[in-house]
Amino acid sequence: MNLTADVLFVLLWAAALVLTFVPMVPATLVIWAAALLHEALVGFSELSASDWGWLIGLGILAMTLDNVAAAFGAKRYGAGRAGVWGALIGALIGAFAMGPLGVLIGPFLGALAAELIAGKNGREALRAAWGSLVGVLGGVLVKLAVHVAMGWMVIQRIF
Repeated sequence: MNLTADVLFVLLWAAALVLTFVPMVPATLVIWAAALLHEALVGFSELSASDWGWLIGLGILAMTLDNVAAAFGAKRYGAGRAGVWGALIGALIGAFAMGPLGVLIGPFLGALAAELIAGKNGREALRAAWGSLVGVLGGVLVKLAVHVAMGWMVIQRIF
């Protein structure tokens, strides 16, 4: 046990949990880097290959959630194929064109525009767009849970 390495991991993990709520910030990578730094400081002696497999798998899950949450939410709220694609494309465009706020606005506007273009009435299109926003927010909460699990797993090994 190396107290400096242990405290450093906990502080970085706590920062990553906060960063989970900030769009376009790779909080998952912060957790991976914190675990790698911790292991480097203790001579790679506390996390097994299996632990690293779990950390990598959970991290990939967390990052995947970011990419599909808006589309899933739109679909759940009645979006057709156009709305789902609109939410995905809107998320990408919003993230790059509008910055952090675009991650919320982009999927909403993308789903709304795509559903209107596909011929749905305003109420149906708005419902699908709302679903994309619910999906993004739900994705953040699920990603937070995955980040908590990642850090908790490491903490169990190092303490």
